[in-house]
Amino acid sequence: MAAAPVDVRCPACGQTLRVVLASAPPTQWFPCPQCHLPVPVVVPRDPPPLFTWEVLPGLYPALPPPRIPRWRARSAVAVALAVVTVAAAAFGGLLVYWSVLAAGPSEFTVDGHVFDTTAGGPVPANGALVVLHAEGNQVLRATVGPDGSFDFRDVPAGGVVLNVSQTGYVPASVSTFVSTVYDAGTTGLSVTLTPGSGNVTVSNLSPFTDLESFLAALGGAAVVLGLVALIAGLATVATVRADRPALGVVGGSAGLLTPLALHFLSLDTIFPLALYGLSVAAAFGGFVVGLRAIEIAQTSPAAGPD
Repeated sequence: MAAAPVDVRCPACGQTLRVVLASAPPTQWFPCPQCHLPVPVVVPRDPPPLFTWEVLPGLYPALPPPRIPRWRARSAVAVALAVVTVAAAAFGGLLVYWSVLAAGPSEFTVDGHVFDTTAGGPVPANGALVVLHAEGNQVLRATVGPDGSFDFRDVPAGGVVLNVSQTGYVPASVSTFVSTVYDAGTTGLSVTLTPGSGNVTVSNLSPFTDLESFLAALGGAAVVLGLVALIAGLATVATVRADRPALGVVGGSAGLLTPLALHFLSLDTIFPLALYGLSVAAAFGGFVVGLRAIEIAQTSPAAGPD
């Protein structure tokens, strides 16, 4: 059955023209017999078109092709979380290795000089008594010679306390620590006695009083870094598989707090290598937290009116 002719009016000159519409395309163009301008005619359909580009599909230029980004957020987050995982696991294992070395049998030398201020300046405190207290209730005594020096040999690893006394002077106590991986200062020590009487002058060179507290700090930091590596690793897997921003925030926050594991356990100044490495992990963790927080803020529903 042939299509019925349709009468349309030219929008330019008002001339009426009769056309026969085909089934496609939806918009067809016919020349006006008077002004020769193209007249658009839309094929009737049910339901009728709603938008201009549906009525006149050739009126608008084609959209430019979408630009593919050079890197994607998921890949960047996964790489950053993987760095946090590797760094935390590596330095946690390094702390375990250092704790094994520190717990091994070893012997050290503790030496130094004792001075007094009798003559208005530091002079060797000849005859001063130095008592050393070491791990295992070991007690060693030495009398300072004319040059003010003292020297103790075969001192075990751990906390060391030096009690220095001399008649007519205020006693002094020096606490230090020595091990295979950390020496707070046991050679070339200098102790100055002041004339008079009173309480003991205490000087602490190390935050650790004995080998047990030092090993506990190393073990605690290793456990914390192991937990950080586990959390960041799970967040890495979740990011690669499902790209969950909330888990990325958790993993990045764990990496961001890694240097605190050394700071609160008094290990930050002792092991600067681990601190610098964990600072890198913290930087990557902060990058993940910032990126994921922006994504969550952009995808969260807007607050409605009160």
